[in-house]
Amino acid sequence: MASRTDEILARCRTDNVHFLRLQFTDIDGIIKNVEVPDSQFQKALEGQIMFDGSSIEGFTRIEESDMLLVPDLDTFGVFPWETDHGKVGRLICDIADPDGSPFAGCPRTALKRVVERAGAMGYRLLAGPEAEFFLFQRDGMGIPVPETHDTGSYFDLSPVDKGEEARRDIALVLESMGYEVEAAHHEVAPGQHEIDFRYADALTTADNIVTFRFVVKKVALMHGLHATFMPKPLAGVNGSGMHTHQSLVDSGGSNAFYDPDAPDGLSSIARAYIAGLIEHASGFVAVTNPLVNSYKRLVPGHEAPVNIAWSEKNRSPLIRVPARRGEGTRCEVRVPDPSCNPYLALAAMLACGLDGIEKGLDCGPPVNRNIFEMSEEEKAALGVRQLPSSLAEALDHLERDAVIREALGEHIFEHFLLNKRREWDEYIKVIHGWELGRYLDRY
Repeated sequence: MASRTDEILARCRTDNVHFLRLQFTDIDGIIKNVEVPDSQFQKALEGQIMFDGSSIEGFTRIEESDMLLVPDLDTFGVFPWETDHGKVGRLICDIADPDGSPFAGCPRTALKRVVERAGAMGYRLLAGPEAEFFLFQRDGMGIPVPETHDTGSYFDLSPVDKGEEARRDIALVLESMGYEVEAAHHEVAPGQHEIDFRYADALTTADNIVTFRFVVKKVALMHGLHATFMPKPLAGVNGSGMHTHQSLVDSGGSNAFYDPDAPDGLSSIARAYIAGLIEHASGFVAVTNPLVNSYKRLVPGHEAPVNIAWSEKNRSPLIRVPARRGEGTRCEVRVPDPSCNPYLALAAMLACGLDGIEKGLDCGPPVNRNIFEMSEEEKAALGVRQLPSSLAEALDHLERDAVIREALGEHIFEHFLLNKRREWDEYIKVIHGWELGRYLDRY
């Protein structure tokens, strides 16, 4: 019987693959890769390719720079684009130290650790993201400009434009690589789109998000457009979120969130998981919404959640529980945005939910009124807290959260905080146009 390595090598020959991208992500979630020619395929599949980790922000020091790329053979895929040199294959890799031991700064490994913890408790996380993005035009020099190509809105059928064609091609490329695309549609803001793919386990979902972001940018470029996952590229319209549906499957394969005997159909496990998310929301938001710009999406008036609560009937709180029950019982965490590192975001949210289960927490009654329309007194009476309003505030909460620190591991936790503190420091030193327009003449 042929090994998985033999199968991949045979597929490469059949599909005219002459280069292989060994892909990984840094702590900020940016895709990196080392590309090898076909003469090195066997070595690559055996995890023998090394790279200089000191050149990757937050990975390692210059004096201990050599790192191994350990491919997950189940992630092998072939990009459909044919070049003069044939096609290019792809493998997603974990990062290892030279002795083969897992590298503490590998985000994918961090998620694996939390997934293993869930498994030891008898659960497996299933997650389904709804990733939004904007398609902008490019100027005569090919430089992206924040100008949209249409005036469409939510679920619009027309106009038929370059954006619609690009979105269709994105879906076709993803399907050619084995993805099951469930929906693709125009979103609320002009130039904004969403593509949803099928529920999967946490690690597969994170891998899918990383590949999705690459494919979206590649196809947009081929159409002369620029795709951005920046959370709030335009003022006055909705930003881009990545609502993440989550449920736990127990060891018997059943949905652990469903209890047919409960009045609302939610099990104590579901209620505890939601409670854990609510308990740690102020900290994990720094991971799920990691940019200065992320907090310009999290403002009232544009459908993004700013309140820490859960609901069955409306989309104003942090967490919504859709009406479907049975195997479809799940919670939708509405705060993440598509700029996050999906490995770290899923690791943080899963760890917080598991903490709620371990502590036997309960999420209390749902807040089914529109929180956006409540007064501060009404929210206080219901125990509804506000999410952090800036990256700096979110980082302060993250730094105090021992559960997320353990989930990410000390190396990633410290480097993530350092990177993001630097980002905030750079931001607050800049004088922005709004300040000049507001204050220069007045004072």
